[in-house]
Amino acid sequence: MEERRLRPPSPLLMLAEARGIFEFNASLLLSPLLMRAPKGDGHPVLALPGFLASDLSMAPMRRYLRDLGYDTYAWRMGRNVGGVSRMRAALRDRLTEIHTATGRKVSIIGWSLGGVYARDLALQLPDIVRSVITLGSPFSGDVRATNATRLYEALSGETVDDASELRMAIAGDLPMPTTSIYSRTDGIVNWRTSVLRPSDTAENIEVYLASHIGLGVNAAALWAIADRLAQAEGEFSHFDRSGPFAIAYAPPKNAQSA
Repeated sequence: MEERRLRPPSPLLMLAEARGIFEFNASLLLSPLLMRAPKGDGHPVLALPGFLASDLSMAPMRRYLRDLGYDTYAWRMGRNVGGVSRMRAALRDRLTEIHTATGRKVSIIGWSLGGVYARDLALQLPDIVRSVITLGSPFSGDVRATNATRLYEALSGETVDDASELRMAIAGDLPMPTTSIYSRTDGIVNWRTSVLRPSDTAENIEVYLASHIGLGVNAAALWAIADRLAQAEGEFSHFDRSGPFAIAYAPPKNAQSA
């Protein structure tokens, strides 16, 4: 069956990405409320940055999760210039290093391209991955529908059509709890490419009005991440949208409607 051809987000949505700074500032103002999220159990969490970003972009999230009680880790590979196939070995080594050092399964959070890496890692090393959370990651359907595709291909030396079997595997079901957080107002990635197939251990969480570059510092997204990570190992229940940021989340049924 031929994939549905999608378009990248409109130029207007792309220009509106500048609002990401306001999302960050709002999270700072709401930090007392964010700290009311469920506390962590100390398990390791690896944060993977998006395309062209570095560990600095994930620092606010890592600090927030560390304050909640998680053992957070950066990827330590500099700026992410892409290459799903090229980065596989280094990412496996980093994940294995964390697992060996802690003796515990690792949750992985990936922002944008980092989420594509996260899903691939989970398929390669399922026995040491506890859960996967992606933020505005283009892993499903027509993954060319982003405003970063040409630059990704130029810098990484790979095309998004390379390794089609690998791409299809990343888009499929994962053997551990999985959450995709996305926004229909994403100005970089067509939101439809971030929607996974819901199941008893997989879910989509749509955050209203979030930007792509602000999704990792958006207060509602951070609350959802903390809530998902707080689940006991081996257990999963779908996200309860009745918390303090309930107004920021779309109903679950909206995740699959165009």
